[in-house]
Amino acid sequence: MPRSWMFATAATVAVAGVLSIPSTPVAPTAQAADEKKDRKKAVEQAIKNGLEYLKKDQKADGHWEAQGGQYPTTMTALAGMAFLMEGSTLKEGRYKEQVEKAVGWFLAAGRLSPDGKIGDVRNPTESTRYMYGQGFGTMFLASVYGEEDDKDQREKLEKLLKKAVEFICKAQTNKDHKKPEGKTVKIGGWGYVSAADGGNFDEGSVTITALQGLRAAKNAGIPVPKEAIDKAVNYLEACTTPDGGVIYSYAGGGVAAKGQGRPPITAAAICCGFSAGQYKSELPKKWIKYCKDNIPIGKGRQSHDEYQTYYFAQAIYALGDDKYGEMFPNDAKDTWLTWSKYKDGAFQGILDSQDKTTGGWTGGYIGPVFATAVNLTVLQLDKGILPIYQK
Repeated sequence: MPRSWMFATAATVAVAGVLSIPSTPVAPTAQAADEKKDRKKAVEQAIKNGLEYLKKDQKADGHWEAQGGQYPTTMTALAGMAFLMEGSTLKEGRYKEQVEKAVGWFLAAGRLSPDGKIGDVRNPTESTRYMYGQGFGTMFLASVYGEEDDKDQREKLEKLLKKAVEFICKAQTNKDHKKPEGKTVKIGGWGYVSAADGGNFDEGSVTITALQGLRAAKNAGIPVPKEAIDKAVNYLEACTTPDGGVIYSYAGGGVAAKGQGRPPITAAAICCGFSAGQYKSELPKKWIKYCKDNIPIGKGRQSHDEYQTYYFAQAIYALGDDKYGEMFPNDAKDTWLTWSKYKDGAFQGILDSQDKTTGGWTGGYIGPVFATAVNLTVLQLDKGILPIYQK
């Protein structure tokens, strides 16, 4: 059944008149409550403005694109996710039309590929990087499918998703990795294109994208081979350095040396570990500690900022305010990585960087659609609507 999309907005507090007696200092707790209420209102307004920006920027055929016409599949998927997180679906919601048009673009006969490839290889920016669109597109369509109750539409989406999952699994690399204790395991990641097209090359960021797409499909009830998930998790473990970072690629021989970890990819790995239910194993713990030490919160722009923010926020949201303490019971509570601390440290910067004229975000080299979709994702995590983002 369609989920409810109605969310209450914070009430507006009006203060009338001026007291003629000296004002009493506001108690710290009352001041904190007022600040929290003000931020909630500011976040809600920023979300509304950002969604309106994406609504206006959607092309007539239903897609979005980065600057210069780049990456339409990925941009359409991420923008579509922002509307789903608001609560809109194919059947109801303020942005029902935008979701319908985006799904229609994905299902257009001219785009459908017999092998399940979602990316548009006719676009030069996707022909050599179509696996990003494959992962993000699968995630978006699986999130739509999970709530669709129209029989014909479900059948179309189910058919496309099954083929998309099949393509992702066939595109996965296949390698043997010898673990430090001597055991050899099968590992498999993903590169910018399929293993066949890319000479068995793989790298961390695409691996995360593909793995999250598979996880969303599985959440929606689409069959996903366990072997593909296991190989991907083994891949990320093989790419983890002694200090907990995930390296760019296993292609260099699988030597994950200390100091070579990439914070954005490591943050993304946490999300995949959590979505696979790995809260107690040592691997996500290593990744969390590494990110805690290497990703400053609310300290200005950094390399691959939007990508890093997109995944790190998801990871901390999954931690909530208590899970870090459960994972690291010996750590002092004031050192915990928590969602409340993240919001206090990062949200104001997100709000301040929004373009007050257009409602979008313009930071980053990919363009405003990507930046806006990422920031809307972060600001809407608390709504807890989509399974792929839930704790």
